[in-house]
Amino acid sequence: MKEKFYRYIEELQDTITSAIEEVDGKAKFQEDLWKRAEGGGGRTRVIEDGDVFEKGGVNISAVHGELAPAMQKYFKVGEVDFFACGLSLVLHPKNPMAPTVHANWRYFEMYDKNGTTIDQWFGGGQDLTPYYLFEEDARHFHKVSKAACDKFDPHFYPEYKKKCDEYFWNSHRDEARGIGGLFFDYLKENSQQKIGDWYDFVTEVGNSFLKAYLPIIERRKDLDFTEENRNWQEVRRGRYVEFNLVHDKGTLFGLKTNGRIESILMSLPPKVQWRYDHHPEPGSDEEKLLEVLKKPVDWVN
Repeated sequence: MKEKFYRYIEELQDTITSAIEEVDGKAKFQEDLWKRAEGGGGRTRVIEDGDVFEKGGVNISAVHGELAPAMQKYFKVGEVDFFACGLSLVLHPKNPMAPTVHANWRYFEMYDKNGTTIDQWFGGGQDLTPYYLFEEDARHFHKVSKAACDKFDPHFYPEYKKKCDEYFWNSHRDEARGIGGLFFDYLKENSQQKIGDWYDFVTEVGNSFLKAYLPIIERRKDLDFTEENRNWQEVRRGRYVEFNLVHDKGTLFGLKTNGRIESILMSLPPKVQWRYDHHPEPGSDEEKLLEVLKKPVDWVN
């Protein structure tokens, strides 16, 4: 399974980076191949200073070795070995009318000291972070995500949409990071699904990503914007940074397993503002976004 899923994310990385380069029309992804001293490595691809994308990364990795003590405590296990692979992406468009997008699809195995697999699971999801709210975009992103889920179980979308709303929540700000999408973790074999069924589900969601995001970026990338719009984008990007550095489990896992720092922090936008006690004008489009981020919205219906 680990070899099968790694081949899948290799191909998916190629598909996504090619599509993003075509949309941008100017910038190309820079590729870095890296090795992890304790075992494994990855293929990092970063795009910067494009006509459409100010910064973005589409990274794959496969790492293995002894599970660090901090992660042993997190998973409530003793001394075990692990294997983890996945694709993680973040794209920050230049135009404030275009949303940032994040996605991740990953697979994890754990072994005892005899090399026997004692646990395995999938995780991942995809979510959208707009700076200006276009309800058409939010509905589209969620409908594509729901369609991918509905091919397997009608309960998946409401369950994983709810988990996404709960996970991408800046509790110290009492607001969502964005308008959500899907989030799932610890998808393990059970009486209804074999591990192969979870592979089929996660890859279906991965295959839906470009359909979910590209129509939105095409609609918004050339819209006019002002310096005030740009300032608001940078203020909101600050909230994005706060979530990734304060709450995000993926960042935590990478830092505590001696992950590659440049790859872990590629998600951070290049230009950000933190203004003291900043509030948008009452009745403005900026305030409209904040109102939506205060509680989950049923975008499909």
